[in-house]
Amino acid sequence: MKIVRFMFSAMMTLLISAAYAENPIAFGPYIQNITDGSAIICWSTYKTEVGIAGPDGGKTKKLYDHHELPLTRLKHDTEYSYDVLRDGSEYGKGTFKTFPEKIEPFSFVVYGDTRSDSVIHQKIVDLAIKEKPRLVINTGDLVASGLEIDDWEIFFDVNRQLMKNVPYYPVLGNHEKDADYYFEFFNLPGNERYYEFFVGDVLFLMLDSEGSDFGKPEYVKNDDYYWSNYQKDYFEEQREWVENMLDLHKDAGYVFAFFHKPLISLMSRRAPGSKQHRAFWAETFEKHDVQAVICGHDHHYHRAQSDEGLTMITSGGGGASLYNTDITSPETKLHKKVNHLIRVDVGENEATLKVIDIEGNEIETFTLPKRKPYRQRRN
Repeated sequence: MKIVRFMFSAMMTLLISAAYAENPIAFGPYIQNITDGSAIICWSTYKTEVGIAGPDGGKTKKLYDHHELPLTRLKHDTEYSYDVLRDGSEYGKGTFKTFPEKIEPFSFVVYGDTRSDSVIHQKIVDLAIKEKPRLVINTGDLVASGLEIDDWEIFFDVNRQLMKNVPYYPVLGNHEKDADYYFEFFNLPGNERYYEFFVGDVLFLMLDSEGSDFGKPEYVKNDDYYWSNYQKDYFEEQREWVENMLDLHKDAGYVFAFFHKPLISLMSRRAPGSKQHRAFWAETFEKHDVQAVICGHDHHYHRAQSDEGLTMITSGGGGASLYNTDITSPETKLHKKVNHLIRVDVGENEATLKVIDIEGNEIETFTLPKRKPYRQRRN
């Protein structure tokens, strides 16, 4: 047995050494958590492989070491370059630009549900790169299963050219499954489950519609009661935090909220859950004049507006199989079954949202006015 163990260990060492020599970085490098004076460079390297055998045959799973380099005392609105390898190759290089200190125009890109089809996902990423955004937001379901390292390997391979230069801000989707990989690979503000950041006079609220990984026991008969009360304390605590953030940032010119599950659904099997979700959140958003809530989960594009003026957008066309709709809503402004992203241009007096399909064609463009000063909104 000792000889077998030695041979196995030697073979694994050779395999990992060969992989390391060819490509020492497994994931990244990529940029996280940028502010007007700081940033974090992240990357992962190969550690070892584990062989797994069972009735369906054998396979290997890779293990990685994750690295993070915080950078502070940076100048605002300034471009920096970095090289985590310093070996003369391009593989460890990237650039990033710190956020502006002052209020000025900028753009960002939004899309979501990038799981399942890496070809479509790659087209979305390539389109995002062409748009040259200041940051990227993913509305959740980044991967098919957050518990599978294979899915994260595909995700980071697809995003390599984008994330090495542009900060990436995700929210948790149900397919992340509350996995440790998500929290290990992403360095996000706050508690990372829900968090806020700002650029100029734009407040970004990144929220959690999922809670910890869940399942409904077979013996539960009242689904509505179960899901209405599941992790109730956690979601009420999150809502209280949102209320506090909106009070603190009451003078922000723009407020965008993001989470995975939408406030309105055009799918009958999901409409009851969306109604519960909306009943819990909508009053808070409308009371504080949040301009738009952008979500994923339903794999298509949908824009709706409430009577109180809240814009509700579903952007779930980033790679997962597209969904049909089977119900309608009088609040709907536009719906389309299409792979897409949204480019948001924040201006001095309004934000312009342009929805673009993977061929670069415009689906629609609309504007959201800047919020009036707080005192005027309350008079």
